Amino acid sequence: MKQVVQNYKSGELAVLDVPVPGCKPGGVLVRSVFSLISTGTELMKVSEAGMSMLGKARSRPDQVAKVMQSVATNGLPATYRKVMGKLDSYTPLGYSLCGVVEQVGAGIDDVKVGDLVACAGNEHALHAELNWVPKNLYAPVPDGLAPRHAAFGTVGSIALQGVRQGEPQLGEVALVIGLGLIGQLVVQLLAAAGVRVVGADPDPVRCELAEHLGAAACGDPSSAAVEAAVAELTGGHGVDQVYLAAGGGSNQPVELAARLCRDRGRVVDIGKCRLDLPWNAYYEKELDVRFSRSYGPGRYDPEYELEGRDYPIGYVRWTERRNLACFLDLMARGRVGVEPLISHVADFDDAVETYRHLEDGELKAVAVLFRYPDAPDEATAQAPAVAVPAVRRGGPAPAPARPAGTPVRLAFVGAGNYATSMLLPHLEQRDGVVLSTVVTTTALSAANAQRKFGFAHATTDLDAVLGDPSVDAVFVVTRHSSHAELTRRALLAGKAVFVEKPLALTEDELAGVLAAVEESCNDRLQVGFNRRFAPLLREARSRFGARTGPASLRYLVNAGRLQHGSWYLRQDSEGSRFAGEGGHFIDTASWLLDADPVSVYAVAPAGNEDLQVVLRYPDGSTATLSYVTTGASGFPKETLDLVADGKVLKLDDFVRASVHFEGTAGRRRWVSSRLPKARDKGQAAELAAFVRAVRTGGPMPVPLESLVATTAATLAVRAALAGGAPVTLAGAR
Repeated sequence: MKQVVQNYKSGELAVLDVPVPGCKPGGVLVRSVFSLISTGTELMKVSEAGMSMLGKARSRPDQVAKVMQSVATNGLPATYRKVMGKLDSYTPLGYSLCGVVEQVGAGIDDVKVGDLVACAGNEHALHAELNWVPKNLYAPVPDGLAPRHAAFGTVGSIALQGVRQGEPQLGEVALVIGLGLIGQLVVQLLAAAGVRVVGADPDPVRCELAEHLGAAACGDPSSAAVEAAVAELTGGHGVDQVYLAAGGGSNQPVELAARLCRDRGRVVDIGKCRLDLPWNAYYEKELDVRFSRSYGPGRYDPEYELEGRDYPIGYVRWTERRNLACFLDLMARGRVGVEPLISHVADFDDAVETYRHLEDGELKAVAVLFRYPDAPDEATAQAPAVAVPAVRRGGPAPAPARPAGTPVRLAFVGAGNYATSMLLPHLEQRDGVVLSTVVTTTALSAANAQRKFGFAHATTDLDAVLGDPSVDAVFVVTRHSSHAELTRRALLAGKAVFVEKPLALTEDELAGVLAAVEESCNDRLQVGFNRRFAPLLREARSRFGARTGPASLRYLVNAGRLQHGSWYLRQDSEGSRFAGEGGHFIDTASWLLDADPVSVYAVAPAGNEDLQVVLRYPDGSTATLSYVTTGASGFPKETLDLVADGKVLKLDDFVRASVHFEGTAGRRRWVSSRLPKARDKGQAAELAAFVRAVRTGGPMPVPLESLVATTAATLAVRAALAGGAPVTLAGAR
């Protein structure tokens, strides 16, 4: 196999053919897919190797001290031979990679051959085609996370351990000095933790990148910009924490930290910078200086790293391996993004040339990856296909027409704000509808809904409603996490179902709903995608007319911030905010384009929930959905533009719509508007269509295949965020 090595005496870099390491017990043999060059640590090592012997001694006074001790103990000749022998040997480079398990050693049961793992360690995650990695220095890569991103696991763990040492609290302000690779990751981790960040770096490009990734402000440490930003964000008190992520021989970072830190603030050293602490400045503020040791507890402990002896979680919450797994999870969930940090991807065979370009400054980079010869195709690795489940009905759907004059009897499961404000007011006075039963988890909320809307019955017993043959249709208007299961049960009970979005929060939940359709032969299902029923939008679509060529659609959703305590924020149980309501907008785009999407691409800045989602359709049409929470509250919530064949459809928040086109008489325009208070997003028309389908036994308002495709596309956004590339919707129509 091949491995990158360096001779520390001569400075020579080479890619050598070396034996394949054996797969010892307690670890796994990993074939590298991508490995990361640490442009700080590794380039410092490469640079030192090119120095004279005197330069090497000056750069490593700690090693000089060891040599002098050896001279005193063993004598000069023996020490000289020992030192020269060590210097004139090849040493490895690298410590952060992602690869595929090729062989599993004895005692390993958490991964298997073929699994993707992220690996750490300057003796075990080397720039080599194959590495043996002990158990506590690898972690499985979450589904959907791209191998090139997982290769950042080790440096991410270093940044994460540094942030843990700072003990950030929600709402605090931090200063990050040095915006190289580690500094950029620290910025994102702090922003994800609810900390406002100021960055300091002399490189304006790195400052701009950090601001894009979540920093509130960045600037040159020698300018007044950083000091002014700190004063503005802290009211003049100074930052709560400073993270030293800079290198070099200047003492400026330490002095800047003392000047801008608040009284009794915390200074955390992550990088390798000069630390001549100005005594008065640190003493007078009683600053707490802390060091962050590499990837976390376990580092440099051979019993932990080599023998696999883990520390009990009750005593050591975050070890090396747990930090590694945590950082991978943060990337997989889109909380930290590393794609913007990748400046260059080089073939492994070009390793020596790549190091030289980095060292001489020809290649300016934050992060550089080596791609190995047998690495999977990048598009495939980053963008696993997400299956759109096929709809199998299992037989004729039970949809009998009701006898003339017989009302449709409806039951509601859930009676929260949306049900009571947007659905029930349109149903309580509708002819041919009887509000039969309301089911809630608390007795009082059921009683309130019964009194207000005239339900015949109120109960907390769902089984009684599902078993009531007089109930024709069930509305599921509960919290998102219960939608799929309640829908599944209602379908199996033979009821028509109207479920508010989302239909499902996971692929497994969606599959469960479709299994119920097949088992029960009941496809009488509608999801509350109401915007396609909005009168203003329907008229605009009619005026726009048919198209012959691909269309471009742009949809801005100014979603706004949620109030503190909203259950929408409970992502662990209720899914992300976009997973909960993004289907609304994907369905609207698909309806306007008269097709289901075939691929999904998504990007998001670190530190907030803003999303850019690009949907591609079979005929080449695209829809760009901007879902933002950081916009001005006074701006309209939804604006949409559709462009094709020389025509433009424009919708302004369901208050005003227009179509511009070229006609035989020249340029023409149709405009329609309504008062803002009369804004109609289609709930009334949607409910009327659903009730009509239940009453007549006719087709449901939206084909089930379309509901499934929209749900699958919404779920695919998470995979696209994690992978950093378009996700194909396999099986899309």
